[in-house]
Amino acid sequence: MSTMEIIKKLRIQTGAGVMDVKEALDEAGGDEAKALELLRKKGLKVAAKKQDRSAEEGRIDVYIKSNGKIGAMVALACETDFVARNEEFQDLAKSIAMHIAATDPSFLSPEDIPEEVKNKEKEIYAEQMKGENKPPEVLEKIIKEKIKKFYEQVCLLNQKFIKDDDKTIQDLITEATAKLGEKIEVKRFVRFQL
Repeated sequence: MSTMEIIKKLRIQTGAGVMDVKEALDEAGGDEAKALELLRKKGLKVAAKKQDRSAEEGRIDVYIKSNGKIGAMVALACETDFVARNEEFQDLAKSIAMHIAATDPSFLSPEDIPEEVKNKEKEIYAEQMKGENKPPEVLEKIIKEKIKKFYEQVCLLNQKFIKDDDKTIQDLITEATAKLGEKIEVKRFVRFQL
């Protein structure tokens, strides 16, 4: 594959500009995978800078399963109507709505989980670990991992995306923020089931 073909491919994957892709390729010594990783890291930095902005535009999208018995609705916000009308933004909203219908998350993020629910989970895991002959710091680490798994089950942003389990929903949003150049966030969601 020629350098121009690689640049074109990386631009499509990341939404980065030609110069950014060329710089990443140079820095990676021509290694496409390494350049992609560099571009993604740069995109994450850009996305982090945009988190202070206000996202008041966006779209509401729905997904209804073919049997008509499960449906989900998501309000995905961005900064401008221009991005809200962008096909990639709309596809992201549809994908998140489909994900919600499939996984039935209870909360948006760990911050939304009431403290009593978090404490109850910790108590359950601590009770399960009783009688284990392990140092307290090891038990604490195990409980921390179990809590992380709990968040992955019940928090939308922590869940692995049903179409690509290498990414979480938060990863998808962060990548879209970097690619589209605006803050993107899930404002709220709901799932229905008969």
